[in-house]
Amino acid sequence: MWPKITLNYSPNFNLPKRSKKKIKFIVIHYTGMKKESEAIQRLCDDKSKVSSHYFIKKDGTILRLVPDLYEAWHAGKSKWKKTNFLNRESIGIEIHNTGHKFKYEKFSSKQMNSLKKLLKKLIKIYNLNPINILGHSDISPDRKQDPGEKFPWKNLAKSKLVYWHSLSEKKLYPKRLKKLSKIENKKFLKNLYSLGYKKTYKFNLQLNRKYLTLAFQRRFRPSLVNGKSDQECYLISKNLLKS
Repeated sequence: MWPKITLNYSPNFNLPKRSKKKIKFIVIHYTGMKKESEAIQRLCDDKSKVSSHYFIKKDGTILRLVPDLYEAWHAGKSKWKKTNFLNRESIGIEIHNTGHKFKYEKFSSKQMNSLKKLLKKLIKIYNLNPINILGHSDISPDRKQDPGEKFPWKNLAKSKLVYWHSLSEKKLYPKRLKKLSKIENKKFLKNLYSLGYKKTYKFNLQLNRKYLTLAFQRRFRPSLVNGKSDQECYLISKNLLKS
């Protein structure tokens, strides 16, 4: 059964309808605004030119802003694997959180319970692979930080709703902050491209590496997000590709 959903439609989507087969990704966002009511108002304002398909309030209430089979304007300029501009092939879920610009807080248990129910249903309906459940920073690493390092990817992975590595903290921690060789650095970046991350700065390789590493760490090594690749990050990237 569908989780309980309240209708609160937004005009910010494209016509015509797309087919079910067109939907291949889910992109998770945070609102990054102080007030929940203002976030909802912005997503439903035709002047803002932005929306998502779903909005999850602090109390766990799920709002449907745009029907699934319409292209909502949530991802913007984005890339993942061979797909550009993910709006065309994705469902966007906004979760209210003040974000990094304000007092970035933990996501509530009620929000996560609602999200799990929603993800389970969407994955089943559209036959999605959990590897294609992404954060906004995964697909736009040079522009976005959401849903951020406080988003519980590992917890969702326990329910087999998202992609995660199989390495223990005991094995990983001794590798933290240990430098990579030049060859390992190249291999690490190549691993990120193989996972789906895309080059953001063609003419500034150092900046490109920094943004991709930050996005990777927010997703798979949230306990330390410093933009510097190390042996721990390298080991995680290899494990993800093997699994």
